[in-house]
Amino acid sequence: MSDNELIYLNGFEALTAFKNKSISPVELMQAMIARSESIEPYINAFTDSYFDQAIEQAKLAEKRYQKGTQRPLEGLPLAVKDEFKLKGTRRTSSSLVYQNRVDDENDVIIDRLLDSGAICHTKTTTPEFCLLGACHSRLWGVTRNPWNLDMTPGGSSGGSGASLAAGTTTLATGTDIGGSIRIPAAQCGIVGYKPPYGRNPEMPVFNLDFYSHSGPMARSVADTAMMQNVISGPHNKDIASLRDTVHIDHKPVDSLKGWKVAYSMDLGFFEVDESVRRNTEQALEIFRQLGATVVEVKIGWDQSIIDAVHHYWAHGWASTIASLLETNRDDLTDYSKWFLENALSSTQQDFIDSIKTTVKMYDEFGPLLDQYDLFICPTLATSGVPAEFSWPASDIEINNTIKRLDEEHWSMTYPFNMLSRCPVISMPSGLTSNGVPSGIQIVARTFDDQRVFTGALAYEQAFDKPPWQLDKKIQMNKNL
Repeated sequence: MSDNELIYLNGFEALTAFKNKSISPVELMQAMIARSESIEPYINAFTDSYFDQAIEQAKLAEKRYQKGTQRPLEGLPLAVKDEFKLKGTRRTSSSLVYQNRVDDENDVIIDRLLDSGAICHTKTTTPEFCLLGACHSRLWGVTRNPWNLDMTPGGSSGGSGASLAAGTTTLATGTDIGGSIRIPAAQCGIVGYKPPYGRNPEMPVFNLDFYSHSGPMARSVADTAMMQNVISGPHNKDIASLRDTVHIDHKPVDSLKGWKVAYSMDLGFFEVDESVRRNTEQALEIFRQLGATVVEVKIGWDQSIIDAVHHYWAHGWASTIASLLETNRDDLTDYSKWFLENALSSTQQDFIDSIKTTVKMYDEFGPLLDQYDLFICPTLATSGVPAEFSWPASDIEINNTIKRLDEEHWSMTYPFNMLSRCPVISMPSGLTSNGVPSGIQIVARTFDDQRVFTGALAYEQAFDKPPWQLDKKIQMNKNL
């Protein structure tokens, strides 16, 4: 098997190959490292790497397979988003403020992945404090999309998405407080899962922020499910973690006969690029071919959601780092300063009103999900987001026109952070006019993880040419 074939094995395929000894964990890790060394100068998806340590761990994994004592994710390369604690390593939050911070423990999700045999060989880039749907910072520079180096891989889990698309990891972690798993999943042509709030344990204080989620990212639904099965379940340091543990069945599904699928192309207020619209329509046709009844619906949402989400972020996310405006202003990025300064004007009443807006949204959406098995919409309204996109507004391309827009006008993910108990998975839907992938969000009723995964498994099996297989000559390879 060539190195190019090795690096694009999904985790399920790699585990099978490890068991039948057609490849070893060491061979896979060596291929990942070689790929990383050749590709990283172009995409810049990594912060710190631990290649020597990873090779030693891969040798131990190989011995476990020889003894038959392997664990569920034994030997699979894992890229950890820089936002997570990884014992003995830096967690910079992509900020000059924390460039030398080293953690003395793992986040619980990382503990569970490592205890299941995954091998962390690198940490991945984010924007400073995860504040953008793009991925650049003063500390780490600009992370670029492997499909088109001029474009962003998305954010804030942009390094994880770019690494998966580029073949420099098999599994990756992400966090999602406004779409930070699903934005890069769409932009990079991979799979990203935002679990229902409480399903995956978080560390305080964001464990009590119902917008905030941590979850898996991978190149296949089965890999995402395998990671989710390891990650989920209660933890005694997270009072919000759900007591019941859901095990995701990830066997292939070839029919959705009798299912009812609702969709909205624009959620009521987005302008959607024609190429995204076309890919979404093709994805909906796949659901029809699988036997589902597909119906367009109106959900009664409007742009008032944008103000609501900003006011909520102002009283949670922004408040945790607002003091840095006084203590470390010169170290901050321009977009962090804008975000924090903008948050200062939000009032207590604004916060209460944001909660009321969320209630109103679910007044429409909750009864809808009682009538349908799934709800589908695009993940992003456009793929034309430059690598240097920033707050408060930047030039993006939508329908062949350059427009100056805020992130909330092209990212269609944050409404489902507001409706946080709904599970959402982002799946590839094809390539757009600039060569960057697009995605669809598959949403189910609250806490119904399995329904989302069943729909995604069926869709993936019918959509037999994911973007990373459609065009092996992705842009970065043309520059090598």
